[in-house]
Amino acid sequence: MMHKLSERLSAVASLVKKGSRIVDVGTDHGYIPVFLVKSGVIKSAIACDINSDPLSSCIRLIESEGVEDKISPRLSNGLENVYDNEIDTIIIAGMGGELIAEILSNCSYISDKHIILNPMTHPEAARRFLYDNGFEIDNDFIVKDGKHYYSVFDAHYTGNFSKKSLTDYFLGNIKDFTQTEYFTHLLNYLNQKAKSGADYSDVITAVEKKIYDNC
Repeated sequence: MMHKLSERLSAVASLVKKGSRIVDVGTDHGYIPVFLVKSGVIKSAIACDINSDPLSSCIRLIESEGVEDKISPRLSNGLENVYDNEIDTIIIAGMGGELIAEILSNCSYISDKHIILNPMTHPEAARRFLYDNGFEIDNDFIVKDGKHYYSVFDAHYTGNFSKKSLTDYFLGNIKDFTQTEYFTHLLNYLNQKAKSGADYSDVITAVEKKIYDNC
């Protein structure tokens, strides 16, 4: 029986285009690639993880679901053991934004890939990497899963290196600001950071306006 995805992972999976060949970096149990294969969304997947224990769990799931011919489990530090011609879509979910940026920066072939990200912390760091490296963010939304809120967004390369602001890094291409609890938490975080002397005034003003507009 196919494992049901959480709200967070469902949001990630919803951004995958039909017929894609994906890599799921830090796949953990392999829920996303197995779900996408069983749903007929993707042609193939590489499920990679830096640690052997979660990869073993992933292998067990792949075998129990009978999808060994579609999913290749692989021990890999980020994208080190994943090759350009194997994939067209990169998924990185469940890591901090800084680590996601580091993984992408160490890969030479990301410019022709569909990038799907779910940073658990500091989504602004992941957005900043994308914008600073010529990517445009397409879908960008906040999803509630249990008591927690998560950023999920995807991007493609345009070669546009126009200067972005701190507000762009924090709010990206978000169009739905109805998750006011998330943005109130973000506002509190920014106000705390501002007390240390950093200038977050433009971002704070932008977030306050979004919260006000949705009250």
